[in-house]
Amino acid sequence: MFRSLRIHPEAASTIAGRVDAIYFFALIVSVLATIGIAAMVIYLTVRYRRRAADEVGKPVHGAPLLEIAWSAIPFVVMLVCFGWGAKVFFAASRPPEQAVEYFVVGKQWMWKFQHPDGKREINDLHVPLGVPIKFTMTSEDVIHSLFFPAFRVKSDVLPGRYTTVWFEATKPGTYHIFCAEYCGAEHSKMIGRVIVMEPSDYQTWLAGGGASQTAAARGEELFTAYACISCHRTDSRARAPILAGLFGKPVKLAQGGAVVADEKYLRESILNPAAKVVAGYQPVMPTFQGQMGEEDLLQIIAYIKTLKPAAGGTTTGDVKP
Repeated sequence: MFRSLRIHPEAASTIAGRVDAIYFFALIVSVLATIGIAAMVIYLTVRYRRRAADEVGKPVHGAPLLEIAWSAIPFVVMLVCFGWGAKVFFAASRPPEQAVEYFVVGKQWMWKFQHPDGKREINDLHVPLGVPIKFTMTSEDVIHSLFFPAFRVKSDVLPGRYTTVWFEATKPGTYHIFCAEYCGAEHSKMIGRVIVMEPSDYQTWLAGGGASQTAAARGEELFTAYACISCHRTDSRARAPILAGLFGKPVKLAQGGAVVADEKYLRESILNPAAKVVAGYQPVMPTFQGQMGEEDLLQIIAYIKTLKPAAGGTTTGDVKP
């Protein structure tokens, strides 16, 4: 009975307790401040009320300690909230190094998830208990927002960009998934479930779905199917930058300056290759805008991230110190 009276969702992730703590701290401070202000209003109204028709109040000339107090106390409370909130925000925004990467594509009106082993789900998501999960997300149409209330994490899912969010579940069970950004007529139906399972049960569930390709393996197939391999060769005759070992490295640009080869850069280079041309190469790559879906892009990028340079080799475009 009391479970149905909960005023907020169950806390089921490592970050949820920290988010709740700062929420309730701010709530308690607000309630106490409201009660204090109301009490002072009532007290002053009674204490300094007019007692006779011809009574005239006496002005108070200065109360420096009082003025310092009502300025300093809210300022200190604000600094505490800001510092505490910033600490929690950074923790919620930075996935651990050991986080397992899942891919998410939002589309009116569904959530499409892909597991590291390639298994896919729509509106349902199975995850192992006690494992940090990082989501790399994008949208195929409009702005969505992936929200896990029980885990206290939410992030916008944007068309044309990659965003990330992460959580580590601490309790087995089934929890809600919502879209928290109005995205059209059936926005309210863009819901789903996340099923948190014991690691052994999760592995059994994965095995029960039959063989599947990892995102990187599928990306390798697409890399060949779209003929990317004909230009991005690994030898000296390559007509395009060598991709082995490129991810995460700074790349010199023909326009001057440099850029880090992250997911956003790789996506832009596939869809709008003339935007940032690598130094030493001509802008001859065709655009794949309108030819690749968001899922294909994610998989090709996942494949590029796995490419390693040959021993003693260098990456095209490396910025030398």
